[in-house]
Amino acid sequence: MKKKSKLTIVERAKQNVPGFTEVSEKLEQQVVLRGQSKSTLNNYIRRIALISLNFGKLPHLVSDDEINEYLVGLARDPKSPSRSSFKHMVYGLRYYYRLMGLTGKAIALPSLKGETKLPIILNRSELKELFSAPKLLKHRVVLSLIYSAGLRGAEVINLKISDIDFERKTIHIRQSKYKKERILPLSEGISKGLKKYLTAEQPHIWFFNGKKLGEQYSSKGLSWIMRATLKKTSIKKEVNLHSLRHAYATHLLEEGVNIVTLKELLGHSNITTTMVYLHVAQCKNIHAHSPFDSLYKRNGKD
Repeated sequence: MKKKSKLTIVERAKQNVPGFTEVSEKLEQQVVLRGQSKSTLNNYIRRIALISLNFGKLPHLVSDDEINEYLVGLARDPKSPSRSSFKHMVYGLRYYYRLMGLTGKAIALPSLKGETKLPIILNRSELKELFSAPKLLKHRVVLSLIYSAGLRGAEVINLKISDIDFERKTIHIRQSKYKKERILPLSEGISKGLKKYLTAEQPHIWFFNGKKLGEQYSSKGLSWIMRATLKKTSIKKEVNLHSLRHAYATHLLEEGVNIVTLKELLGHSNITTTMVYLHVAQCKNIHAHSPFDSLYKRNGKD
């Protein structure tokens, strides 16, 4: 019994749902062929495992009415106010149905409305307080680095020592969300802290090593650093590790960086994703006005 309780949801599905093992292998092949991330694969397989275990069979063998009833239950779940479980299940089912050649079923699934929430932005004073709060140098450095280059958590984990060029002042991001490599400017200010960290910690291969030699730092570990550090500050905003990336993007806009350049720096595949920061940035040089007022003006004269 103890051994059974330690099984993951996917492992349980492989044991108890006929055909699930073959489907998961096929799903893995497709994600690899399409160049999608491992996290995407794990999320899809886990969602399919959940619904398969619920019905005791693969989703395409379950009636449309039963599937819809299951999705309604997820959408109404009071424990998931952001409806994230519902959304990810729909995404997983869409991918699954296409994989099985049942595109009609994929189209019939409920449509998802885009998120309307704007990101919460830490101001500069809050960031300074945050970066000075940790006692450990490693914690101060990793949080500062994320903000200084607008990195995703996964990008920090995959960062190797060789990816940072102190002479050229660049950071090479090789394993991004969309498999899109990019070169980022290395802050002179953060460069000093990184060198101090390398001397003190002497990491091996990965810039931020895990507990074991040659092991990467974990995403859970990064999130914990942020949560633990926030408790030491006076910051009351509901923010997380990704909020540092939001602050990076917003502050660059406020300092005059154009939206197209920002898109490339962030590694977004679509500029509409980047444009959300236009709603939160306080650009002092841009004031609401009618272009007619300046239409006949030349060099400030009528």
